[in-house]
Amino acid sequence: MEIRKLQKLTTDPSVNWGHNGYTTDRIYSVSSIEFGGSFEFSLKEKALPYTKSWKTTSEEFKELNNLIEQENSFGAFVDEELTGWIICEHRTWNNSLYIENILIDEKHRRQGIGIMLIKSAIKEARRLNCRVIELETQNTNYPAIRFYRRMGFNITGLNTRLYDNPDEIALFMTLDVE
Repeated sequence: MEIRKLQKLTTDPSVNWGHNGYTTDRIYSVSSIEFGGSFEFSLKEKALPYTKSWKTTSEEFKELNNLIEQENSFGAFVDEELTGWIICEHRTWNNSLYIENILIDEKHRRQGIGIMLIKSAIKEARRLNCRVIELETQNTNYPAIRFYRRMGFNITGLNTRLYDNPDEIALFMTLDVE
């Protein structure tokens, strides 16, 4: 297996990568309280099965390819076949590297590819002298949140209205680049 810079894709390989989404037996429940002009948010683990699936539209694939062309994204290759990616955007306005998408072929998951892709993004952020790496995921994506936390990311914000589905709350996570 080899990690290397991702080049513009002519077709979307993820259509053959199995389940594009996640299944979990627990989520993070978010509650909020407003009092005296201040807000307090609380995240608690909650045993609740949740499944989410999605398909990448042709327009979304085009947007991912636009980011790939910035040359800050990486692919995982097994025998020259793309089996996963981390698609990143260098945001100069706040000196960050933003992880737009990370996805691994279902048959290659839990083999350390995600770790290697995140480490490649960290090296890229250091090369670009970024101060942080940022990403966004849902409170219902418990496996991803645990993975990102193991990689050193912290929850630094949330948006209770980003998604149409009221059960899903956007969690923003950040890793300081040293």
